[in-house]
Amino acid sequence: MAKYILADNQELTRFALESLIKQETEQTIYKTSDKAGLVELLKKHENAIVLLDYTLFDFADAEQLLILGERFTLSHWILISDDLTPAFLRRMVYSSHQFSIVFKDGPLGEVREALQVVNHHQRFISQRALEVIINQQQEEEHPNILTETETEIVRAIAQGKSTKEIAAERFSSVHTITTHRKNIFRKLGVNTAHEVIKYALRAGLVDSSEFYI
Repeated sequence: MAKYILADNQELTRFALESLIKQETEQTIYKTSDKAGLVELLKKHENAIVLLDYTLFDFADAEQLLILGERFTLSHWILISDDLTPAFLRRMVYSSHQFSIVFKDGPLGEVREALQVVNHHQRFISQRALEVIINQQQEEEHPNILTETETEIVRAIAQGKSTKEIAAERFSSVHTITTHRKNIFRKLGVNTAHEVIKYALRAGLVDSSEFYI
């Protein structure tokens, strides 16, 4: 009997995935909403299949996720998110065969196929994920750089300011700042604010004294 761990903070998504799993296999399903709970479940069920939305969970970066995979070598993972950056996808695909990748807004049949493939201890990478990785490789010779506005927003993020605070300071809407954040994440190839700050510090976009701890 397959064991699944649903690691997703969205109740509707958890319900949908649980319903889908029950259609496909004989199973036992566990649920968790944070990394600590996920670790405790993996200690008890090391060979579980984990369905994780990385972008909504409390992982600082891809390295933490890979370390967890190395710690529980019998586990298999299906990363299912709305959006994942090219750099993250490339890191996961090239670093470990434990991780499969699909997108929440992809075809339902693709999720079903991923569940079937992973249940047979194989890896599934969606066509979209493969295309994103290939496109990134083609664009590496011409990397995107941040605009002046985007650099200022990165500095504000490093100072610990929220999207709402940044919008107020710049006399902009929250929607505008959110759009800038998405563009920054895409250009820098990151998924979290923590990764933005790490990149910005390495690149000299912000001074270490501005970093909010």
